[in-house]
Amino acid sequence: MSSATQRSFKMVAQEFTVDLDKPLVFQVGHLGEAYEEWVHQPIVSREGPRFFENEFVESLTRTVWWAIPSIWLPVVCYCVLKSVRMGHALPEIALMVVSGIFIWTLLEYTLHRFLFHIKTKSYWGNTLHYLLHGCHHKHPMDGLRLVFPPAATAILLVPFWNMVLLFASPSITPALFGGGLLGYVMYDCTHYYLHHGHPGNDVPKNLKKYHMNHHFRVQDKGFGITSSLWDRVFGTLPPSKMATKM
Repeated sequence: MSSATQRSFKMVAQEFTVDLDKPLVFQVGHLGEAYEEWVHQPIVSREGPRFFENEFVESLTRTVWWAIPSIWLPVVCYCVLKSVRMGHALPEIALMVVSGIFIWTLLEYTLHRFLFHIKTKSYWGNTLHYLLHGCHHKHPMDGLRLVFPPAATAILLVPFWNMVLLFASPSITPALFGGGLLGYVMYDCTHYYLHHGHPGNDVPKNLKKYHMNHHFRVQDKGFGITSSLWDRVFGTLPPSKMATKM
């Protein structure tokens, strides 16, 4: 990489320079209020940045897309079968699973809109946001950081299981939870496909345009990934003319 190109991959803000040739996570916090602008200026490259100096910690930030269905679909099946063994008929199981998927779509939208796009300016706020979602907007084509690391997912599943248990009976909880987990698997695989797939028919083509619109044009709208349902419900649908230009 030429020195001119390297300089173009740097941004000076508040007398601090982010150097993309060095691990980024503990740099971005120093941007302060300029972080919001910096992180939404994407670098379209399939080569992802380095996050940490430590090799082991760095490896935990990289996940191949197929690890998600490989790890979590067996858990989905286990949960669904658990409710079957507790005496629920197949039509009831199907309703629970579909309900879980539906609940996930709302959770997907809510997390993306209110957590992933939270505005930060403190050192640790910027750092945590970059790890959670900012890195994806800065390097949207980084194929090894498009899906959520399984270790982090496993930790988050514990409170989600307990949350479902608060609202559902012990026999319904496994299938409902399994449906939500299936929704998550669909979401992560869809998200990867929207960035790296080459859709051949209108439905995935339009969904890809919709999501790329969120990344490159209107980043404060279009928070749905698997569908635009909740964007329509809550009024965060981007202007259609902008999507059609993509």
